[in-house]
Amino acid sequence: MKETFLEHIKSDIESVKKRDPAARSTAEILLTYSGLHAVLMYRVAHWFYVRKLYTVARCISQFARLLTGIEIHPGAKIGKGFFIDHGSGVVIGETTEIGDNCLVYQGVTLGGTGKDKGKRHPTLGNNVMVGAGARVLGPFKVGDNSKIAANAVVLEEVPPNCTAVGVPARIVRRGGKKVDVCGELDQIHVPDPVAQELCAHLMRIEKLEKQLNRLEISELGKKLNKE
Repeated sequence: MKETFLEHIKSDIESVKKRDPAARSTAEILLTYSGLHAVLMYRVAHWFYVRKLYTVARCISQFARLLTGIEIHPGAKIGKGFFIDHGSGVVIGETTEIGDNCLVYQGVTLGGTGKDKGKRHPTLGNNVMVGAGARVLGPFKVGDNSKIAANAVVLEEVPPNCTAVGVPARIVRRGGKKVDVCGELDQIHVPDPVAQELCAHLMRIEKLEKQLNRLEISELGKKLNKE
C-alpha cells in the first residue's frame, strides 16, 4: 500500500526526531529545519510532476532551492522517512531513487556522469547513510543499510550492508566485517586513502631530502680535504 502525502510528511518528521539529538519538538523541526523544508516542497513538486505539470513542479523545486540551498529534482523518487541533516549544497538528480529511512548530510551530490537520457542517477536502498560532501555518480545501486563516508566519490555499485570510503570509493566493511583496516564509520574516524597516499609521498620526499643533504655534506668534506 502506498503511503499518502501526509503519511510521508509524518514519517519525515519522525526521522528527524530519531536521528537528530538537537531536535526538541515537532514545532521546532517544522519551523527551523531547512532539510525538512526542502523535502516537504519536493513532495509537493513531485505530486505535480507525476501529473505531468512539469513547469509548476520545477518552479516549486527552484523556489525550494533558493530558500534552502538544497536542489531536489521533482522527478526523483524518494521513500518515507527521508532526512537531510544540515542540508546546504545537497543536489539530487531527476532519475535518482531513494528508499525508506535514508539519511543524507550537507554537500552530498546524487548525480549523473553525462548527458545520457533515461536512468542516469543512482538508486539508494533502504536505511542508507551518505556522509557530508560525498558524491554518488551514475545509474547504479547502493544497497540496503550501506554507508558512504564523508567526501567519498562513489562511481560503481555498493552491495548491501557495506561501508564505502575514499576517492574513488572502495569497500572497507561488508556485512559488519572489515575488508580493510577501518574503524566504525562516524564521518570523522575514517581513513582517507588519498590523504594516506599523500602522507606516504611526503615521507619519501623527506627521506630523499635527508639523503641529498648527506651527499652534499660528504662532497663538501671531500673538497675541503683536497684543499
